Amino acid sequence: MPTNSSHPNTFKLLLLILAGESIFFLPFVLARVFRPTFLAVFEITNLELGSLFSAYGVIAMVSYFFGGPLADRFSPRLLMTIALLATGLGGIYLAYAPSFSALLWLYGFWGLTTILLFWAALIKATRSLGGSSFQGRAFGFLEGGRGFIAAFAGTIAVGIFSWYLPEETGTGTIAEQQMAFQYVIFFFSGWVISIGLLIWIFFRSTQQDTSEEHPKISLDQVAHIAKEPKIWCQAIIIVCAYVGYKVTDDFSLLAKDILNYSEVEAAQVGALALWMRMIAAIAAGFLADRIRQSSKVISWGFGVMILSGLAIGSGWLPQHIPYYYILAIISTCLGVYAVRGLYFSLVQEAQIPLEISGTSIGLISVIGFTPDIFMGPLMGYLLDGNPGALGHQLVFLLLAGFAFVGLVATKFFQDSVKP
Repeated sequence: MPTNSSHPNTFKLLLLILAGESIFFLPFVLARVFRPTFLAVFEITNLELGSLFSAYGVIAMVSYFFGGPLADRFSPRLLMTIALLATGLGGIYLAYAPSFSALLWLYGFWGLTTILLFWAALIKATRSLGGSSFQGRAFGFLEGGRGFIAAFAGTIAVGIFSWYLPEETGTGTIAEQQMAFQYVIFFFSGWVISIGLLIWIFFRSTQQDTSEEHPKISLDQVAHIAKEPKIWCQAIIIVCAYVGYKVTDDFSLLAKDILNYSEVEAAQVGALALWMRMIAAIAAGFLADRIRQSSKVISWGFGVMILSGLAIGSGWLPQHIPYYYILAIISTCLGVYAVRGLYFSLVQEAQIPLEISGTSIGLISVIGFTPDIFMGPLMGYLLDGNPGALGHQLVFLLLAGFAFVGLVATKFFQDSVKP
C-alpha cells in the first residue's frame, strides 16, 4: 500500500485514518448524523447551526494558512496528539449543553485544534507514506478508512441514542433526547481523547522527520507557489467538492422533513451516508492508481454529483416512494466521496515537491475550505426560509451548480499539468 508496502507504514496509515476522522466527530459528525436532535437539544435553528460552522470556518481559514508551514517544521506526531486531546476536551464541555454564544466560542476553538495543529500534518504524512506510485490508494484509503471509522462510530452512537429513547416511537421527550444525546457526546469525546493517546504512543517519527532539518518557508516561496495556476485549480476543485460534502449534512433532516422518518430513522440515513463514504473513496483510489490519473476520476465524480443534485433538486422524485430518495442520496455520496477521497492526490499529480507540500496544502486549503464559512448559513437560510421539500430542493440545485464549476476546474487543472 505505501511506498514499500512495509508493515510499519501500513500501521501508520491505519493510525492516520483513525486520527483523521476522529478529530472531526465532534464539530461535524454529530450534527451530520443527529441534525434534528442537535437543533432540538441546543434549541437553535438551521441558520444558527450554520453560524456555528461559520465561526469554525473563519478560524479555520486563518489556521490553514499558518498550519501548512507549521506542518513543514514540526513532527506530525506532536501536532496531531495535541490537536486530538484538545478537541476531545472541548467535547466534554459540549456535553453540558452550553449556550449559543458559548457554542460559537467552542466551534472557533475547534477551528484551531482541528486545522492549525492537525490538517496539513495529516495530509503531508499521508502523501509521504503514499510515495510516487500509490497516491490514489493512500488518499483513497485515508478517506475511505475515515468513512469506515465515521460509519462504525456513528452506528454505535445511533445505537446509544436509540437505547435511551422509547422503543415504540424512536423520538421521546426533549428531556429524554437531551440525556441520550449527552451520552453520545461523551462517547465521541472519550473516543477522540483515546486516539490522541494512541498517536502519541505508536506513531513514531519517520526517517524524514528525524534525519532532515525542517527548513523555514520564505514569503518568496509562498508567493511563488501562489502564482501556479494548478494551485488555484486545485483550490476551486476542493471548494466545489466541499460544498458537496457540506450538503451531506442535510441527509438526515431531508429524511425527517420529506420522508417523515422518526429521529432514529433519520439518524440511520445519516449513518448510511457514512458507510457509502468508505466504499466510494477506496474504489476511487484504486481506479485512480490504475489509470494513473486522479483528475479523470474526479471529473467523473463531479458528473455523478451533477446528476444526483438535479434528481433531488428538480422535485420530480415522488415523496411517497422513499427508495427513490435513498437511491439519490447514495449516488450523491458516491460522487462526493470519490472526489473528496482524491482531491489531495492532485498535489502529486501536479508534481509539487514534498518539502513544500505542507505550505502548498495550506494555501490550497485556505481557499478550498471556504465552504466552512458560507455553506452552513446558506443552507440554514434556504432550509429555514423554505420549509418542507422546497428548501431541500434548493440545497441540491446548489450542489449541482457547484459540481458543474468543479468539472470545469478539473479540465483546466488537467490542461495546466500537461507536459
